[in-house]
Amino acid sequence: MADLLPQPYTDASGLHLASRSGLRWLLGLTGRQPLAFAGCVILFLFVLCALFAPWLAPHDPAQLNLSARLLPPSPAHWFGTDELGRDVFSRILYGARVSLLVAVAVVGLSLALGSALGMLAGFYGGFTDTLVNVYLTNAFLALPGILLAIAIVAFLGSSLINLILALALASWVNYARLVRAQVLTVKQREYVQAARSMGASDLHLMLRHIFPNILQPLLVQAAIGMAAAVLSEATLSFLGLGVQPPTPTWGAMLNDARSHIFESPYLMFFPAVALALCVFSFNLIGDGLRDYLDPRSRLREGL
Repeated sequence: MADLLPQPYTDASGLHLASRSGLRWLLGLTGRQPLAFAGCVILFLFVLCALFAPWLAPHDPAQLNLSARLLPPSPAHWFGTDELGRDVFSRILYGARVSLLVAVAVVGLSLALGSALGMLAGFYGGFTDTLVNVYLTNAFLALPGILLAIAIVAFLGSSLINLILALALASWVNYARLVRAQVLTVKQREYVQAARSMGASDLHLMLRHIFPNILQPLLVQAAIGMAAAVLSEATLSFLGLGVQPPTPTWGAMLNDARSHIFESPYLMFFPAVALALCVFSFNLIGDGLRDYLDPRSRLREGL
């Protein structure tokens, strides 16, 4: 019976056509959405800075040098030094590691949790749908996400793991509601009903026939969610609830720069620009994905 269900098609070389379609889809996105391509380039630069920070950073980001405190930008210190003599450029490079790690981890956890609960609610309906969509989601939506994250971090303590857990618990609702809405539509499609009539299990239907067909809007939501995660991490670090010193983060650097904003404005300018560019890149990618995946936009472009 299982052999009658649709199977992945392969060409003569054994390559999955789905993989080749995914490559063509990515090339089409970057070719037809120049803003999304620009966002990918900016994000790629940040990823390079995060991965190769130990080799790109000219100084130790945690090294104190009180004799060189509050130096303006110069060839020796491209972005100047902070109030403890630490190199700002090196700290921004290492700060990219924290921001990108938090973005990927938060979106991954919240996407997994929200997709699982939203899939169950939309697929089974009834009491399961009421429990997830009415009680759980409304309970988490009763408080703004950032306030909920602050409460969780304040209760669990300030650390990278607790920060990721807090932001994931505060943002899974968006994915759950999106997945539920998509599942309610897709589960009525003919191919799902045909697979069900052939004896496919519920798990097989959800993983093989429903989830791949709701993946595109999830990608858009995930890109925008990463921008929100970077901003939320910077906000918590600015409030002293994020990753603790001496680990450099952009939010903590902005907090340290408050008392020197007039005599040393570069201390706030460079971390703020790095944060804005990182968030901007994720937003560009999300907007490009949304426009590219919108059938109406593709019809207008004659695709």
